Amino acid sequence: MHTDVYKKLIKLLNNAIIPLKNTNKRYSSLLEEIEDKRFVLIGEASHGTQEFYQARIEITQKLIEEKGFMAIAIEGDWPDAYNIHRYVQGKGSKESWQDALHHFTRFPTWMWCNTSIAQFIQWLRDYNDNLLPSEKIGFFGLDLYSLNASMEAVIDYLMKVDREAARRAKSRYACFDHTEPQTYGYLANLGVKKTCINEAISVLIELQKKSLDYIHKDGIRAEDEYFFAAQNARLVKNAEKYYRTMFAGRASSWNIRDKHMMETLQQLVDHLENRFKKPAKIIIWAHNSHIGDARATEMSQQGEVNIGQLIREAYDKQCYSIGFSTYDGFVTAADDWDMPYEYKRITPGLEGSYEDLFHQLKYDTFILHLHNEELEHFLKIPRLQRAIGVIYRPETERLSHYFFTHLTHQFDCIIHFDTTQALKPLTLGLKVSH
Repeated sequence: MHTDVYKKLIKLLNNAIIPLKNTNKRYSSLLEEIEDKRFVLIGEASHGTQEFYQARIEITQKLIEEKGFMAIAIEGDWPDAYNIHRYVQGKGSKESWQDALHHFTRFPTWMWCNTSIAQFIQWLRDYNDNLLPSEKIGFFGLDLYSLNASMEAVIDYLMKVDREAARRAKSRYACFDHTEPQTYGYLANLGVKKTCINEAISVLIELQKKSLDYIHKDGIRAEDEYFFAAQNARLVKNAEKYYRTMFAGRASSWNIRDKHMMETLQQLVDHLENRFKKPAKIIIWAHNSHIGDARATEMSQQGEVNIGQLIREAYDKQCYSIGFSTYDGFVTAADDWDMPYEYKRITPGLEGSYEDLFHQLKYDTFILHLHNEELEHFLKIPRLQRAIGVIYRPETERLSHYFFTHLTHQFDCIIHFDTTQALKPLTLGLKVSH
């Protein structure tokens, strides 16, 4: 970028950013801009940064206390998140929070089984204890990686309410033959194994047809448990398709996953509106790559959509998205899938990236609201943005972790922490990468 133009951009950004001070009012400008929007999407630039989790929690607490939000929906598995839901709704003792979190046994465990989430769910339990059962805040998962656990949950539910239906569901789900989901998808894709889509659909349809029979007698608890089971059955149907298509290409499986997240969110909207008798207000926690509008990134060129785009298309000005960034520090991540987590040093932001640009500003930690015509003009040329998931490979930093985005169309605001710390998992035993 031309030197004079770049200097003007730096000056413009320095005038626009709001420092994040360590006070109770640090997110007041954010809450003002959110106004009465119904869907607030709160991202993260990695799945292992302490500051991102803490900021997300603080914003969420404010939204619940001051804006009347009813639920948190996370980039996590439905049955595992539902154990947290049951805990914050009042099941078990207040000290049983560990039981709620220890269901997160699938890699990457640290995403939700960490000190930040532990503190938050105890806060939410205390907050809910002062509310009527019909007003308690919920906690739900949007993801579809729990194929086997969801089948088990459907059968367990039916065993309590309809043993004959449980027998039929068990027989239908036997089609999957207890294989690992990826193995099932691979064999089905090759034509070696029969697909199980019809069986998965049959279980869901039978559950839906008998919904009134299952929930008519026990009020809120019965409604919740039916909703949990029906969504597990829906997840099995969508996960079956996901694992079959994951070998056909990234775009196909990615789109199935994020469309499932959107479908789950819409089911949650209906459930909450039936409960609260007013329009649903939901907070979504997921990675920047899911909650930023895909149309403003390289993803759209590859035929990919995400929940950020889908929510904006469905609810337009009723949603608000918050992205995060960092320049350097440490992150909790692994070398590869199913590998142990490490505290890994983050490489300083690449020259020409948003991270590098923000590093040059006058505050180390700040909020930048992106509805600014002059700012949009100077940021109209896409820049590189970093995305660290559960795997971090600094040796292939540019190829593995950067993609081009048009920031002012991707998020409504972005929160930058120049140097960040690694998320603290609840389990011990890791090596530190220097």
